[in-house]
Amino acid sequence: MDLDAGTTVAVTGGSGFVGSHLVRRLLERGYQVHATVRNRADAAKVRPLWELQEEFPGRLRLFEADLLRDGTFDAAFRACEVVFHVASPFLMPERIKDGRRDVVDPALLGTRNVLAAIERTPQVHTLVFTSTVGAIFGDYADVLAMDCQVLSERYCNTTSTVGNNPYHYAKTLAERAAWEAEAEQDRWRMVSVNPGLILGPSFTPASDSGSLFLLDELFQGYFCYGAPDFSFTTADVRDVADAHIAAAEKPAAHGRYIVAAETMTSFHEMARVILTRHPRDLRLPRTGLPHWPVRILGPAFGLTQDYIRRHLGIRFRVDNRRSIDELGLTYRPLAETLLDHYESRRAHRRRG
Repeated sequence: MDLDAGTTVAVTGGSGFVGSHLVRRLLERGYQVHATVRNRADAAKVRPLWELQEEFPGRLRLFEADLLRDGTFDAAFRACEVVFHVASPFLMPERIKDGRRDVVDPALLGTRNVLAAIERTPQVHTLVFTSTVGAIFGDYADVLAMDCQVLSERYCNTTSTVGNNPYHYAKTLAERAAWEAEAEQDRWRMVSVNPGLILGPSFTPASDSGSLFLLDELFQGYFCYGAPDFSFTTADVRDVADAHIAAAEKPAAHGRYIVAAETMTSFHEMARVILTRHPRDLRLPRTGLPHWPVRILGPAFGLTQDYIRRHLGIRFRVDNRRSIDELGLTYRPLAETLLDHYESRRAHRRRG
């Protein structure tokens, strides 16, 4: 089904890092948007949406919703043709105290509550589901067993557990539950967007996104003595938002779409890019660390030896052709993403 300007769509997690960018781009394209937030009175997180309401009068409505409460999305989805399910906590391993409580329950139960609300909303014909490359692999070492050691959509994470990489485990369970629900009916279709580590400018300093937390560690000087040899699949938040919209607007879009650069980027490489414009920032590492001090000191920073063994120094290539050929994505240069990310976080710190 084609979408027309003025179509009403819903975005869960509208105040989040990805959700706020998605809401803005939908409004710019002429949609009526229903966005869910946990607390409409939380100024630190919701202010960017209030500003969008002023910029696009009458086009954005905010609804309070709790991922863990059944029926909480019904009002937000009413009259919507497309649901973008973005809301889900993304926490780095060192910030997760209880894997089931902190990430698995919100991701899985939240997805089930969204699916139940879609079933009760006959106008919905498309679900665009925000997943992650972590639903394709558990640890980097898993990719080394894939064909030609290339990450592609046809694989699924089979190694993560609630105790080992609970975020990847949570997203794997949630995506699987959504695909199972889609298979049981024929009214609505689902498309999954599976981004890498999402970087770029943020509209709010209050986001809990793990990607912002991870880069803040780099910016704040945690690695000023030298960057550990960890690399990441990366995606610009604006490209991720565009991928969601293309998935909804293109009737032929189907299945999963990796949204990530073809090559991985290390902490050291990220720092080198930022230093080209900010050479006096002494918090950024000028060199990379050899592996042995990371293996010795890693546990003091919350990294297990097993995690280090399955990630340190491992790089692989990403097959992102489906997102380019079928969704029409043109990826931003990494330098633009990183510099915009850095400038955004610095501006938020100054205002704070």
